[in-house]
Amino acid sequence: MPEGWSWFTGHLLTLPKYVDRLPPDANVNLAMLDLAREFSDTEVFLMDFWPVYPPLPMVYDPDTSIQISTKYNLPKTDMHLQFMEPITGGPNLLSMGGEEWKNWRSLFNPGFSSGALMDSVPHIVNPIQVFCDKLKEQSGKGLVELDSMTTRLTMDVIIKVTLDADLDYQRSENELATALGYITRLHSFWDLRILMHPLRPFIQTYYGWVMKNYIRKELNQRFRDMQEGKFNSDVLRQSNATKSVVTLAIEAYIQENKSRNLLQQSEIEDSFSQYVVYQIRLFLFAGNDTTSSTIVYVYHLLSQNPEALALLRKEHDDVFGTDTSHAAKMLKDQPALLNKCSYTLAVIKETLRLYPPAGTMRSGQAGVTLHGRHGNSYPMDYIGTTVLHQAVHSIPRVWPYPEKFLPERFIVDVRHELYHNPGAFRPFEQGPRNYIGQTLVYNEIRTVMIMTTRTFDIRPAYEEWDKIKKRDMGLLSRTKTRVLGEPVRTVNGDRAYQTEKAGTHPADGYPCRISLVDSRKDAMA
Repeated sequence: MPEGWSWFTGHLLTLPKYVDRLPPDANVNLAMLDLAREFSDTEVFLMDFWPVYPPLPMVYDPDTSIQISTKYNLPKTDMHLQFMEPITGGPNLLSMGGEEWKNWRSLFNPGFSSGALMDSVPHIVNPIQVFCDKLKEQSGKGLVELDSMTTRLTMDVIIKVTLDADLDYQRSENELATALGYITRLHSFWDLRILMHPLRPFIQTYYGWVMKNYIRKELNQRFRDMQEGKFNSDVLRQSNATKSVVTLAIEAYIQENKSRNLLQQSEIEDSFSQYVVYQIRLFLFAGNDTTSSTIVYVYHLLSQNPEALALLRKEHDDVFGTDTSHAAKMLKDQPALLNKCSYTLAVIKETLRLYPPAGTMRSGQAGVTLHGRHGNSYPMDYIGTTVLHQAVHSIPRVWPYPEKFLPERFIVDVRHELYHNPGAFRPFEQGPRNYIGQTLVYNEIRTVMIMTTRTFDIRPAYEEWDKIKKRDMGLLSRTKTRVLGEPVRTVNGDRAYQTEKAGTHPADGYPCRISLVDSRKDAMA
């Protein structure tokens, strides 16, 4: 247990010691990572958040983590629903438990199976081609906030998968995407500047209403489309066509109401549609926010590791040929070519190791006792727990050279020194409650890398960005800097640190410069 515990404030007054070392918008899990390093002998420590939240064992031992997520599959906490409600609107796959969770997970599993998502690759290629066009428009020009561009890209993709709609958000505005953006910008687990915003609850409630109405409209339109087909769901189920989340939900609704004359209904009943809306809002957030951040971090790490970038480009040349213009058509015709890009997948996984999206919280359960690496016992009768993914991903005994970017970790065999305990890699959690859309994330990011990394160089431009911001500071900000000094702008030397913004987006939207690979080579010649 960390020092500084109090009967009145628990460890709440201990946390500032770690938080104050970080930039004000840094993700709180980065502070927990610093704290965790002080307990490397047990890889478990107790944090008492009284009076805000009950005490929690903070776990980052891989084997104990497996007990939590897989062996005992401890239930999710009520905190998940409270924290995610502004985004999802109500109970969802992340917060549900028991039979309710099993029913909804089973309903959506077919749409997120490996086969179904491989069939969806041609649909993923189309918005990525637009993304390539947008990168080309920005190449050789001024500073670009890459996070904004990738967010629009991933929104186009996840809308296609969930609602089977072509949003074209990369080239035009859309009220659904705009609403989600407003909600996530005012969403934080820790940042008091966001949590204390006086208009926050009103803005999130309003835009939650916008999202609900938009999705319900799409849901009912698909329902009417299927009515016109006389609910021939047997034919639909035999089709090889990839089904969207909304289609799967409507099919389930039809199957559950076979005895009723649904042709007389103009809309799906509220009791069912509201829960579908909750799930779709979760998919939109997870499939958009986290994926967009990870794409940025892949580019960031490749820019810092030219050897890895060269190996990535070589793999793409070997699989798709040296003419980069052929890759899109080849992926549409042969989506399984993605599976030949093993180094590309390793690059993505290593990025997720260094920049995991989040941790996980679980409730306690009567009769369950967790066991630590030295034989310590942790009864879970009256206490929940948190798995710190950043810390699990940074254990030197599991990950040799944990601070280094080494995609080879995910290719080597069990005899190699870089081979890791499989239970130590948890960006999407493990066990029955793992993230249903992780295969989509891997397919989408692989496709992005295949279609962009041989054509574009993307390099961070934080020094230039900071100079511009300093030049444009107002009188109040200048005075504050003179009195308090320059604010902390890095985390362990990393200017692109993860922030508190929803899906742990990179600091300041990742300002960068984009150039064409050929033009860069010509300039160097």
